[in-house]
Amino acid sequence: MSRIRALTYCAHLRGALSSIAAGVAGNTLNFRVMRLDNVIARLMKTRLSRGLGTLFAFFVLAGCATPPGAGNTSDSGVPQSTKNTQAGSFGPQAFGSAPASDVTTQGSALADAKPLTDEGSGVSDFHQTGRASWYGRGFHGRRTANGERYDMHALTAAHRTLPLGSYVRVTNPATSRSVVVRINDRGPYARGRVIDLSMAAAAVLDMRHAGTARVQIEGLTQQEARAARDEMLASNSDSSAEK
Repeated sequence: MSRIRALTYCAHLRGALSSIAAGVAGNTLNFRVMRLDNVIARLMKTRLSRGLGTLFAFFVLAGCATPPGAGNTSDSGVPQSTKNTQAGSFGPQAFGSAPASDVTTQGSALADAKPLTDEGSGVSDFHQTGRASWYGRGFHGRRTANGERYDMHALTAAHRTLPLGSYVRVTNPATSRSVVVRINDRGPYARGRVIDLSMAAAAVLDMRHAGTARVQIEGLTQQEARAARDEMLASNSDSSAEK
């Protein structure tokens, strides 16, 4: 009898131990599953943070790469022929910025020229020799130093010191051609340049394609300028009649 009881007790003890072992194994598995879930959640959180951080850094770098005012267009890259931007800005080498296709001959340049006025002051004692340049289509319609609109078809010029409204005769010794222009702007400010001519004036001097030319500048009174203008117009009419 004692032996039977002992065997029964051992069987119950073995069952209890099996239950305890199964419970411990289950808890361990559950604990491991819980730890795995926590790891996955942390990984997902870390990756999300990294992704957001990368996206934020991308936008920051994109903003830094855009220069201030990049969307605004201006002529700051073009040399200015007058320091007063409100009065007008024309480049001393502006002939390279736009083709001068509207004026192809001396005759058309003179035909489109504006008439002389009585506003100019006499500078008949002025003489200067130096290199001239011209500016055309890219600056057509902009304000000049005297407040008027630049007209590339008119016989005008920019000079540093001559009175605005005065007249000068500009001669190109290489072609023996001369033109009378009215000073209506300030400039050029490029080294080695003494005068900026309109496209029409450059066409008369036959220096459009060269861009620059060494010229002689002679100051004129209003009467001298008017007489020279009339002479040029008469010469142009004779040339047109011969053609």
